[in-house]
Amino acid sequence: MNILGISCSPRLEGNTEIMVRESLNAARENGAEVELVTLAGKNIMPCDSCLSCDKTKQCKLNDDMQDIYTKLLAANGIIFGTPLYYQTVSAQAKALIDRTFLFRQERNLRNKLAAVAVATGGGDAVNAVDVFKMFFNIQRMKIAGIAVGKGSYKKGSVSKDIQGIMGARNLGKRISDLLKI
Repeated sequence: MNILGISCSPRLEGNTEIMVRESLNAARENGAEVELVTLAGKNIMPCDSCLSCDKTKQCKLNDDMQDIYTKLLAANGIIFGTPLYYQTVSAQAKALIDRTFLFRQERNLRNKLAAVAVATGGGDAVNAVDVFKMFFNIQRMKIAGIAVGKGSYKKGSVSKDIQGIMGARNLGKRISDLLKI
């Protein structure tokens, strides 16, 4: 079983990455093969709705998303992580979600287990979680769970949120347990 973690934060080694790493560590301890991708520093252009993917089954935009497509398709389970920006997902998360438009016709992500970890600066994660739930439903993915870590905007502050870190670890264990079934 292969679980991909994607940190959709523009900041390396920040609170979102900590949450996703905790999930992946728990999944690894539970027997899964794991991989972390961070979107920080990656060039992911926004979907321009050209619809060329309907004909070619490929995205015409040549950027870092090409490698991520391969990883998404190879994974059995995917844990997405996002920081909370203005009560919703980061621009990086939204760009990634929009670029999976390529998969909608063939439903290439159908039945993959999906989960989301949200790192907040103390705000309410409901809108961010709803964005991911909608994405999972459109792609026909199976929702494995949600974890929310509360900290401040300071790098690493989420590590002090014991409940949030345990939630992230439980998320990794849950997705790996479900993949065993």
